[in-house]
Amino acid sequence: MATAPRTLTTIDHDRSAAGLTYVYPVVSRRARGLSVGINLNTNSACNWRCIYCQVPGLVRGAAPAVEFKQLEQELRAFLAEVVHGDFLQRAVPAGMQRLNDVALSGNGEPTSAREFDRVVETVGRVMREVPVPPETKLVLITNGSLMHRAAVQRGLVRMRELNGEVWFKLDSATRAGLERINHTGMGPARLRANLEIAARLCPTWIQTSVFLLDGEPPSAADRAAYLDFLADMLRTGVPLKGILLYSLARPSMQPEAPRLAPVSDAWGQRFADEIRRLGLAVEWNP
Repeated sequence: MATAPRTLTTIDHDRSAAGLTYVYPVVSRRARGLSVGINLNTNSACNWRCIYCQVPGLVRGAAPAVEFKQLEQELRAFLAEVVHGDFLQRAVPAGMQRLNDVALSGNGEPTSAREFDRVVETVGRVMREVPVPPETKLVLITNGSLMHRAAVQRGLVRMRELNGEVWFKLDSATRAGLERINHTGMGPARLRANLEIAARLCPTWIQTSVFLLDGEPPSAADRAAYLDFLADMLRTGVPLKGILLYSLARPSMQPEAPRLAPVSDAWGQRFADEIRRLGLAVEWNP
């Protein structure tokens, strides 16, 4: 049985909340319900280091080999407790007591798992056999850096067949911004190519974090580059679902934490309106 030592909140994404290795519950602001997370990066390793990352002890690297028997057992038992038991009633706040999705996320970049396509197949089979409500989504939360891998692309094709969608990180459209925020050497051109791969294989939302750094929100130049990036994708027919725009709700566990703070709701609303004028749907979460 899934443990629930406390009522879950939107500001607590403790990966050990259910006492399991791979599976953890999250009350998500963006999902507006319960998201069942799958943490493939049990070693807290990621190929990026985002300055707002909430993972303690984050290291550079890739996900370890997946123990599929354990993953399947944990996911099957947890989903059964959510769907057929009382987990929602005893652990999820009123108004959010619904299963929204199963999310491949966790303590690092999930697509760094070499068996990513097999993970998607396993998760999809368990969701079907439990079964979860038909509207339950399978979500991949990714920095998009490994979309060129064949196993990742096979996984995205299968996700599309499973009512899946991709949440693709795009915090900056400049090389300097990507280095400053995400500590990656990947440039905008490569990121754009990867985003197009994802969007053509599976329904894809862009996920963008906006925040104050040393008391300042993203500059006018950074915002203009971001809007130009989006406009170019629209001009070339890349099928984006829209933008998930959000600020900080939980403290960073990175050295830059004292330098970070949320933007105001008014600032976020203004930026969301700028994006909407391009013709894209925007969901803003302060």
